[in-house]
Amino acid sequence: MGYTRKVGWVTAGLVIGAGACYCIYRLTRGRKQNKEKMAEGGSGDVDDAGDCSGARYNDWSDDDGDTNDSKSIVWYPPWARIGTEAGTRARARARARATRARRAVQKRASPNSDDTILSPQELQKVLCLVEMSEKPYILEAALIALGNNAAYAFNRDIIRDLGGLPIVAKILNTRDPIVKEKALIVLNNLSVNAENQRRLKIYMNQVCDDTITSRLNSSVQLAGLRLLTNMTVTNEYQHMLANSISDFFRLFSAGNEETKLQVLKLLLNLAENPAMTRELLRAQVPSSLGSLFNKKENKEVILKLLVVFENLNDNFRWEENEPTQNQFGEGSLFFFLKEFQVCADKVLGIEGHHDFLVKVKVGKFMAKLAEHMFPKIQE
Repeated sequence: MGYTRKVGWVTAGLVIGAGACYCIYRLTRGRKQNKEKMAEGGSGDVDDAGDCSGARYNDWSDDDGDTNDSKSIVWYPPWARIGTEAGTRARARARARATRARRAVQKRASPNSDDTILSPQELQKVLCLVEMSEKPYILEAALIALGNNAAYAFNRDIIRDLGGLPIVAKILNTRDPIVKEKALIVLNNLSVNAENQRRLKIYMNQVCDDTITSRLNSSVQLAGLRLLTNMTVTNEYQHMLANSISDFFRLFSAGNEETKLQVLKLLLNLAENPAMTRELLRAQVPSSLGSLFNKKENKEVILKLLVVFENLNDNFRWEENEPTQNQFGEGSLFFFLKEFQVCADKVLGIEGHHDFLVKVKVGKFMAKLAEHMFPKIQE
């Protein structure tokens, strides 16, 4: 009896795995047609159907060669160290295992099937594979398939109804950075749906903590920032990030250009909400924040940072809130802006910037400083 039951479970697992592998292969064959369908996670409005009208991004590599396809899902065990004989053998076995898996998928797939959209039944099989498999290279391929399908509005509802949100969110607990990045991308694409956002809000604190503690400028960190940016497109869940704003400013100051721009997208979403103005002004900011206003800094970074400051200036009435100014501590963004002479000097330092648009934005910001920001100090 026990043997029969065991055989039955093994057979069921093989059937689900074979079906899911076929679904994954269909997605990988159509990746070129799918490049414009991945969500970037920029700021935008959620429409009546619950979909964000922002741009899309593609998770696939630009190199479409078969060799790179097989290498992209190769998982090397921890003991496969480069430079050792045992490590060389282990890595060769891992590559061979991944190649066999890819060829098995190709054999099961229809040679005339070019569809890139999976049916609900096929999505269910891929979700079962994500839930049951523990192999990183299988999880990676399955999550890429889900991410590509989640780029389509109608599939976001289907994946949710199939119970896919908690299944993918559970992968966030993995230590494998590649698998975690792919899971964040899937959730990012799913999060541009209003109902999905409502259900994903319970994972925001975990995503926020993982994003802040991830390696600086890593793919996991960027994927987490994109997801948080999508989750803050509307004002409904922005308050959940109030205690992490100081960490976002730290990432902004320490990160590379790509990280800076992604953090700014998130801060822009928060700064547009008047209810988040006090939380932003309370945030502790690095002393190096003012040094970003220089001729060497990227133009787009300077412009977006100026927009954040302008929104804060517009949303906070300095005269009306003067009695409450003592609530802001030393080193806060409020104090950074209060030292407007220092801030003005930093901004004036880029008035000689070679870009005309930067000069115009600087002039506009300086006019607002003189008109609205701490008028009594100027007197």
